[in-house]
Amino acid sequence: MKLFFSLLSLLFLATFAQVQATTVIAPTFDQLVDEADVIFQGKVTALQSQWTGEGAQRVIVTFVTFQVEDAMKGNPGQRYTVRMLGGTVDGQTIEIADAPKFTVGDRDLLFVERNGSQFIPLVGVMHGRFHVQRDQAGHESVLTNDGKQVDGLSEFKAAIRQKLQR
Repeated sequence: MKLFFSLLSLLFLATFAQVQATTVIAPTFDQLVDEADVIFQGKVTALQSQWTGEGAQRVIVTFVTFQVEDAMKGNPGQRYTVRMLGGTVDGQTIEIADAPKFTVGDRDLLFVERNGSQFIPLVGVMHGRFHVQRDQAGHESVLTNDGKQVDGLSEFKAAIRQKLQR
C-alpha cells in the first residue's frame, strides 16, 4: 500500500512539475535581477542526489555545489549549494521537465531565489541559469539554458551590476 501511495505521489509530482515547466513565462532581465536573492558566477564542483522526506512525501533532491568565482548579489560565500528537486539514486530517477541539468565542471551564472524552499530555486526555473562558455580565442560568452547566446560574459555582468546600482 505504501508503494502505491509513493508511486501515486510521484506521478502527481511529475505531472505538476511538467505543467509548471511548460507554463513558465520567461522573466525580463530586470525581473531576474530584482527577484534573485543571490546572483553569482561559479563552477560546479559536486553533485549529490539523495532521498528526502517520508512516505508519500519522499522524493529525490540533488544538491549542486558551486565554487563561487564572482558574487554579484547576496552573500553566497566561497561555496554555494543549490537544492533542486529531481535526480537519480540507486537506479531510480525523478526528472523535472525543463529543469537545468548540471554536470561537474560547468561554469554558470545563476539567479537564485528561495533556495531550499522551491522545487527549482532559480528565477523562472530554467531561465535563471546562464551557461558560461569560452571559445578558442578565450572570449567568454553567456548562453541561455537551451544554448542561445545572450552576450559576452563581461557585458552581461556589467549590465547586472548596473541594474543593482540603480
